Amino acid sequence: MTLDAKRYPILVVDDEQDNLDAFRFNFKKGFDILSATSGAEALEILASTDVAVIVTDQRMPKMTGLELLKAAKEVRPDAVGLILTAFTDVDVLIEAITLGQVYRYITKPWDAKEMRGVLQYALERYHLQRDNQRLQAQLAEYTGYLNQQLHGAFDFGNIIGDSPALREVLDKVEQVAPTNSTVLLRGETGTGKELVAHAIHINSSREQKPFVRVNCAALAPGILESELFGHEKGSFTGAMQRRPGRFELADGGTLFLDEVGDLPMEVQIKLLRALQEREFERVGGTETIKVDVRMISATNRNLEKMIEDGEFREDLYYRLNVFPINLPPLRDRLEDLPVLVHHFISKFSRSMGVRPAGVTPDALAKVREYTWPGNVRELENIVERAMILSKGGELGAHHLDFGRRAQSHAASGNYPAVAPAEPAAPADDGRPLAERLLESEKKEIVAAIERSKGNIASASRQLGINRSTLYYRLRKHGLEHLLPTKIGVGAEESGSHDPGATS
Repeated sequence: MTLDAKRYPILVVDDEQDNLDAFRFNFKKGFDILSATSGAEALEILASTDVAVIVTDQRMPKMTGLELLKAAKEVRPDAVGLILTAFTDVDVLIEAITLGQVYRYITKPWDAKEMRGVLQYALERYHLQRDNQRLQAQLAEYTGYLNQQLHGAFDFGNIIGDSPALREVLDKVEQVAPTNSTVLLRGETGTGKELVAHAIHINSSREQKPFVRVNCAALAPGILESELFGHEKGSFTGAMQRRPGRFELADGGTLFLDEVGDLPMEVQIKLLRALQEREFERVGGTETIKVDVRMISATNRNLEKMIEDGEFREDLYYRLNVFPINLPPLRDRLEDLPVLVHHFISKFSRSMGVRPAGVTPDALAKVREYTWPGNVRELENIVERAMILSKGGELGAHHLDFGRRAQSHAASGNYPAVAPAEPAAPADDGRPLAERLLESEKKEIVAAIERSKGNIASASRQLGINRSTLYYRLRKHGLEHLLPTKIGVGAEESGSHDPGATS
């Protein structure tokens, strides 16, 4: 191992100045030499300087060399200790070496050539100790991710529901999980994209390897690059030591990039190379690191529109969009509401230490009438709040508080999927709001297909959804007769652009 010895200070301690001068004269060209004339002065230096090796005389007034090295362990536990001695206290020093308090002792007078070799070995020992500590820290972090994976509550059993829309998602998960294909999960906030990503991971051959998650929207651009790819010591202010990135931690497993649409352009470029070549360099580093990582990404943004606006790289989009899965919003899987409500009641009953209670028909009817702009996550929060209000008793309609958000969404018509072009049916016609919204959606789909003269790609662009979502909605509304007799031929071929399911 060849080290740059000048990077690692050596502290020499001797109560005789002539000895210190001789040491500096012999080794100042190859090493960074500091000096002290007493143990107390040496400890002051150690308190403010990261010293790699301490070379101390054994016989000094007030504090012996061995006492100094014992005290130095409290300040600089990694520093390698060498003792210089001309006296017959070898037995004491051998015991100290056995206990790990001293690396080795050197008899006086020392030979310059021999001493140079000893100093080099001591520096290498220091460097190996530091490397070992860094690897142990990485292993601890890696083990943490494994424990999170093995003891986490993510599997198919935690994706609740049996609606056609959800079954379609789970069918795709079952198909893609055993492969190593890159997956892009698309859907509104709160639809369970991370649950699906983890379900893919634990049903793959990478199950025993880490599942590592990064929220791209939660980190600043400079921090995000370091978080993904790691950094070298000194690569930026505050980089006190080398740190592995999430790509390294996920090696052999799965890396889940949540909110991938929020990646800054400069990070997109580096991510594209990592996906293409399976290699990268840490921030501030030159070493090329190769990894084997499966990529799953998720977004609630319209990546196609971002490409048009110059905010997302088209080549990266094609790398991420190998196997897209569109997660349905909760308003498109209303059949799942009762089982979801009972699931969350059971979950919060355990955490609150109460017996699970039921839910009244009036409460379920109120749940069905709401449009759920926050999706499953919002339902979970509302059920938790209702259980607190019910004090562990049966959940009634009066316990469900949707807040001002429900009124603002209903008034503005701001529904994230297909917004009706015509006003909804009057509120006093006796039908639930969800039923009226579905009718309005059906009318808008029919109108879009009529305007596009049966061109499904054109109709999907008008509606702001992708073709697979439009096919599902046509079947849902009993409009299969509007589907082209031969999908992908003729007019369909002219509409290859897919604007995405979300915006």
